[in-house]
This record gives sequence, structure tokens and C-alpha cells, in this order.
Amino acid sequence: MTTLSRTVHEIACKEGFRVSLEVFPARTDKGRESLCRLIRKLAPFGPEFVSVTYGAGGSSRDATLETIEALLTASDVPVAGHLTCAGASREETLTVAERYVEMGVRRIVALRGDPQEGEEVFHPHPEGFANAAELTAALRQRWPEIAISVAAYPEKHPESPTREADIANLQAKFDAGADDALTQFFFDNDDFRRFVEDVREAGVSAPVIPGIMLTPNFYRVKNFAAKCQASIPDWLEARFAGEEPEDDVHALLAGAYAIEQVLDLAARGVRRFHLFTMNRPQQAEAICRVLGMAGRS
Repeated sequence: MTTLSRTVHEIACKEGFRVSLEVFPARTDKGRESLCRLIRKLAPFGPEFVSVTYGAGGSSRDATLETIEALLTASDVPVAGHLTCAGASREETLTVAERYVEMGVRRIVALRGDPQEGEEVFHPHPEGFANAAELTAALRQRWPEIAISVAAYPEKHPESPTREADIANLQAKFDAGADDALTQFFFDNDDFRRFVEDVREAGVSAPVIPGIMLTPNFYRVKNFAAKCQASIPDWLEARFAGEEPEDDVHALLAGAYAIEQVLDLAARGVRRFHLFTMNRPQQAEAICRVLGMAGRS
């Protein structure tokens, strides 16, 4: 056992880790059954919750609701619903939240949402919430008992004018009633460390949970990163030079880096992780196992 693995094993025995999962909604019965198998496979590791994403303006609303309903019956793992305020009125947005609560959802991931198709910057609906802080405040007032997660950006949100403004926006979301923040994915753990240090210096003490991207296809992740302006270190890209996504080595390298990233963060003091599963269970299971979570439930 390596020194790093031994350190994480000792932490797991003394303190333990908490992992949450993220999936995108399925649009077919076959897809929903696949997600049910995913959550049943990962349930023995005791995930904190599984969250289901939600398209801007409710573009995936029906699929999100159907996926949440399926996952709620598939296992005992708590299910969280994402909720954006883009392209919808306050009433429309809160109606979706009410449906979540009626279904048994006890955590909402409150997000502003991306700009509408064809727009480069976000424009609030004339009768909608202006941002995630306003949405969070409305959710907290109406449902004080639910947990609320919000988003954070280790490398700054693309539309924020400065890092300071971005952190002030995060503080506003916590002031509005958020319980914790799930970060955008990142690939350099020093970016996360610096972000958390800056957040703490700004007076934010609430939990900031790192988002870890899992995928067997590095080039797909590279495309995602370009869209949200998440940087990829040269040394990481060099690992995949000459490898095609269909190659077995490519998938092994992608999985190895995700584990390497999580182990390093764990050794630095991180105890909670949010895994972007891309609707695949394999790498999420591997991470749970290296964190000593096997047989928890």
C-alpha cells in the first residue's frame, strides 16, 4: 500500500468520507431503468444523495421529474432535484419545487441556469428570479425543512467580472439560506485549495464540496471544460496524447486520474465529494472503494 493510500485508509477508519452523486435525466424507460441499476449498484456505499440535473428553462423538466420518481422507488438513497430559474417565472419555478417536495425530495440544488439558447449572457425572465440567491431565499422561506445546495466555481464563473464578485455571489447564496455548495468540476487540486482559502478569508464558513468529473472519455471532458471555461493542465492533457477514446488505455487513464485526484484531496483534508457520474457507475464505485466506503450501508 502506498503512503497516500495508507493515509486515506486511516482517515476512512477514523472519520469516514461522504459522497454524493449526480446524474442527468433519462428520456426513455430503458434509460431510467439503467439509472435505477446504477443507484442500486452504488447504494451499498451509502451515498449522501443522488441529484438529477434540470435543463435551462425547464427543457428537461418532464424527464427530470420522471427520473426522480424512478430513483425514489429504486433504493433508499435520498434523491435531490436540480432547479434553475432561467426562462421561467417565479410561479413556474416554485411549482416545480412544490412537485419535488410532494414526491419526497428533501434536497434541492438551486441554480440560476445557463443563458437561453442563442444568448451569450443570462437575462432573467421578466417575472422570474434574477439569480440563484433569490431562488434560494424563496425556497428557504417556503420550505424551511429541506436542504438546499448551490453552485460554486473554483476558477470563477465565466460571467463574473472578478473573483471577488464571484465569491460575494456565493456568500449571498449562503446568506439566503443555502446549506452547502457543490463546485464545478476542476482538474488542478490547487485551484480548489486556493478557492476554498479565498472563500474562508471572505468569511464564508459553510461547506464547499468539490465536484469530480468521471468519464472514460477525456476528449468529451475537454469539450465540457471549454464550454464552462474550466482549465485543463498541460501535464494532464499530455497523458492522453496519441490515445483514442476507444482504446482501453484511454479509459484506464481517465479512471486513474479521477482516483488520483480524490485521494490527493482526501489527504489534503477533504471529507465530502460530489461525483459527476455521467450516468455510469464504474468510476464512482471505484472511488467509493478507494475511500474505504465498501459495505457501509
